[in-house]
Amino acid sequence: MRRITKMQVNAIIRYSILTIVGFILIYPLIWMIGSSFKHNIDIFGNLSILPPAGRWTFEHFPNAWQLTSRNTMIFYYMNTLRFLIPQVVGQVISCTLAAYAIGRFEFPGKKIVFTVVMVTLLMPELAFRIPIFMLYRDLGLLDTFASLYIQNFFAVNSFFVFMIIQFMRTIPRELDEAAEIDGCGPLKTLIYILVPVLRPIIITVGLLTFMWGMNDFQGPLIFLRSPDNRVLSLALRMILQDYEVTHFGQMFAAAFMALIPTLAIFFACSRYFVEGVTQSGGKE
Repeated sequence: MRRITKMQVNAIIRYSILTIVGFILIYPLIWMIGSSFKHNIDIFGNLSILPPAGRWTFEHFPNAWQLTSRNTMIFYYMNTLRFLIPQVVGQVISCTLAAYAIGRFEFPGKKIVFTVVMVTLLMPELAFRIPIFMLYRDLGLLDTFASLYIQNFFAVNSFFVFMIIQFMRTIPRELDEAAEIDGCGPLKTLIYILVPVLRPIIITVGLLTFMWGMNDFQGPLIFLRSPDNRVLSLALRMILQDYEVTHFGQMFAAAFMALIPTLAIFFACSRYFVEGVTQSGGKE
């Protein structure tokens, strides 16, 4: 009885700490949503989530939908998807192929290649921006959506390659050998045998790529120049420039509407995301 009571107390303490930490982490998001219904004067007057009684306003959302003087939010959604979909597809395909080659085959220099992957994992992304910018300038790709996704078809994200390699190490090699006996080549083994098993980590890679692409401000700011090519992250910044007085409620409403697709996709794929992250730390 004492052991059960002690376990219950430990569980209560553990979940209480997790609840408090979770609330602290999610509070800014909840406060932003609540502030989208407030008047400007009420937003920074207190830290309450909901507006004061009788001071609710819903005008920020239709105003935020007309995100800039030129276009509505749907225009910037579509611009964002024009580079985001190829980015996700390229990231998933290239990183899976690279991880398959490193994790399942023996070839000269394999350890060197894996070392390079680990070293680039520690390098900041900003270090690659200047050489990529100069390359795209010489190729005439600046101010095109292709400049935001071409590199993703070459497995440039070593973090995802490493995650897939670690996940692949939990899959028995006997599956590969059985497929080879049945007449499958390396590509068929990957597509028909390994990819179904790799589904959680593949969905995780796609989900993180989508989320990071939606939040990317620096990339579109560097590579895209014309107003017709602005994506959602750049358009949100325009709210601060189009008005003499910053309408924080409108800005929060626009940010909340911009988050809806990401939140919807995350909750729809959360089961695979958790499974992919947890199993990518396993050993063979």
